[in-house]
Amino acid sequence: MKRIFALAAALLLAAGCSWFPWEEARINIENSKQLRVGMTKAEVLDIMGEPIGDEVFCRPDVWFYYSTTEWADGLVTEDECLPLVFEKGVLVGWGRAYYAEHRTTPPPAITEVPRD
Repeated sequence: MKRIFALAAALLLAAGCSWFPWEEARINIENSKQLRVGMTKAEVLDIMGEPIGDEVFCRPDVWFYYSTTEWADGLVTEDECLPLVFEKGVLVGWGRAYYAEHRTTPPPAITEVPRD
């Protein structure tokens, strides 16, 4: 049994640790240093890669990237992600503080268009 465990551990080390969540978080944080307000979604994709897309909190105008382990439960939750906020396809801000402000800001009032 000890040999099997040792072999499994050696194989994991030999394969590298890039699939571990903290490695993904480190890469995402490092890549986020290249972000600039005004970048298009295509430019952000070139820098950051594909965002998380299969969680309930995901939406087209806010992309999420894994950035920290809060719970170590194997689930990816919103509080473990770096949010990137877009408006009209352009990056307008990122980070939890910006996202919290963006989420609580009410949408602009819709004025009625007069009908003939």
